[in-house]
Amino acid sequence: MRSVELEAPLLALTAAGTPACRFCGAPLTRSFADLGMHPPCQSVVRLDEAEMQETAYPLHARVCDACSLVQIPDVVRPEDIFSEYAYFSSYSDSWVAHARRYVDGVVDSLHLGPGSMVVELASNDGYLLQHFVARGVPCLGVEPAMNVAQAALERGVPTRVAFFGEDEARRMAAEGIRADLIVGNNVFAHTPHLNSFSAGLKILLAPGGTVTLEFPHLVRLVEGVQFDTIYHEHYSYFSLTSAGRVLAAHGLEVFDVEELCTHGGSLRLHAGHAGEGRPVAPAVAELAAREQAWGVDTPAPYEAFATRVRHTKLALLDFLVAAARQGKQVVGYGAAGKGNTLLNACGIGPDLLRYVVDRNPYKQHTLLPGSRIPVYPTATIYSTKPDFVLILPWNLRSEIAAQMAGVREWGGRFVVPIPDVEVF
Repeated sequence: MRSVELEAPLLALTAAGTPACRFCGAPLTRSFADLGMHPPCQSVVRLDEAEMQETAYPLHARVCDACSLVQIPDVVRPEDIFSEYAYFSSYSDSWVAHARRYVDGVVDSLHLGPGSMVVELASNDGYLLQHFVARGVPCLGVEPAMNVAQAALERGVPTRVAFFGEDEARRMAAEGIRADLIVGNNVFAHTPHLNSFSAGLKILLAPGGTVTLEFPHLVRLVEGVQFDTIYHEHYSYFSLTSAGRVLAAHGLEVFDVEELCTHGGSLRLHAGHAGEGRPVAPAVAELAAREQAWGVDTPAPYEAFATRVRHTKLALLDFLVAAARQGKQVVGYGAAGKGNTLLNACGIGPDLLRYVVDRNPYKQHTLLPGSRIPVYPTATIYSTKPDFVLILPWNLRSEIAAQMAGVREWGGRFVVPIPDVEVF
């Protein structure tokens, strides 16, 4: 385990003083979603900090007219978000199962074994690499958050504490580490140093090796009005088109793509060194054509998004205000990042949402950032018997509704807020 080396933050500006695209450097003049001022969404507020002021930052996503990359200007340093992190992947049963299915499939398809090396970037608490360990495939996690990396080490997953980028990749390569498979699940969108990160992929990848990157699909985000997935640690929002451009600029070629249901609709890109002659699956051209027909390189889908966001916010507020007027108790499930964006963008506090529960002990008996809604263990719901449970990580609605099936015993009902309020 190595010490963390922090990269200096850089809010890149053009000569005119406007934010610059982190990939191509063009001015970011077109707004995608301006959600106001927010504290970092994965932070926690301890009870003894309740009267202390939080630092809030602009949460304004823009789209680059030159390369179609949707992005948040890097106003929050990555070390302020990721050096100590409140999200532990293993608390989502469905996400661990998703990781297990991925490992089973990729071990067979790439013929990985004792002589292989797998590296996962932003490996969190070892939720995925533990399955490679169990199958005897050598692996290494690269995780910037010391507290989360410690959980992985306790699980028996070799983990290196570092922010990944070009410099770290060179250090790893100098130590003889070259990866037959690089896994990046929901990390490509999490780096403000996008070009450095992509260059690092090229350096770390062994000849003939494969990179798989998973991230929420921008098209699905727009179509599902998933504005709550916009937050400071999600620096970039990718389509196949924009992600392919970034990788190509660094000598990597996308040769396959899968469309997944995770996180409201995600892509899994398979890429390798350009020029190796690997056949490109028809799915790549097919999805690229669909994105062009959708208008990925035109202003129209981006300019219409703000109106749809306003409608969704008002619908949720209407529901919560009506419930309050009727004397109904509404509580939340899941102290998730997306939930914090939703609550703070809508101005929702404890007067409308009494409390939130979460399975993660790290978040229990704290306050949500911004809204200051208290967070309790899940058992609290069974003692207070609320009328409605608002599922904030709506992408896990089936898993959560099954876990909390007892809510129905007293007539309680579940609610999801995205893309429209649904009571079930």
